[in-house]
Amino acid sequence: MTIRVIIVDDQAMVRAGFAALLSAQADIDVVGEAPDGRQGVQVSRTVHPDVVLMDVRMPEMDGLSAARELLDPPPGVVHRPKVLMLTTFDIDDYVYEALRAGASGFLLKDAPPADLIAAVRVVASGEALLAPSVTRRLIADFVERRPAPRKNPALRLNGLTPRETEVLELIARGLSNQEIAGHLVLAEQTVKTHIGRVLGKLDLRDRAQAVIFAYEAGLVRPGDGRSA
Repeated sequence: MTIRVIIVDDQAMVRAGFAALLSAQADIDVVGEAPDGRQGVQVSRTVHPDVVLMDVRMPEMDGLSAARELLDPPPGVVHRPKVLMLTTFDIDDYVYEALRAGASGFLLKDAPPADLIAAVRVVASGEALLAPSVTRRLIADFVERRPAPRKNPALRLNGLTPRETEVLELIARGLSNQEIAGHLVLAEQTVKTHIGRVLGKLDLRDRAQAVIFAYEAGLVRPGDGRSA
């Protein structure tokens, strides 16, 4: 199955470079590009990509606003792509907010080409966060620095079974489906079923939001889990 990608970045050379790199992959097809967030939303609504590579800082409409429009579309718009944020900073509040809005992860613009290719595949699969140890560290730092949301997310944990709570905790610690299966001595398909139920019960879009939720609910705390 070919992964359909659009690239949204205000620098033409960046768009061209990323497009050339990704188009050279047999399983990736670059189906559009845009120089700002507003046009990026329009292109996405037209060509229905699987993954949107979205720059954080752009004129007209920044990447955060564009990600929100794509991930929380108005009534009647059913397509909702995966969004991978591009940034020149390893710590950027826009990235945190984008993850909260439902973006699947982020990538530094100066990352090696192989990392970009792998990131697109990982985000398209929905199986794991991009660079989970780094993403976890940034989310942990964000949760530590920002006030908790008005609605106490810990109360929503009451709707999960003990097994689902355990799975959520392991997701937040950065474990892949295969690692969770090994840790809990379960079939990987069973783990996927549990994850689907967790996301459904908590009204979360993906694993990125699940990690943020687990931190905000106090299920895991900064410094827990694997070292970054």
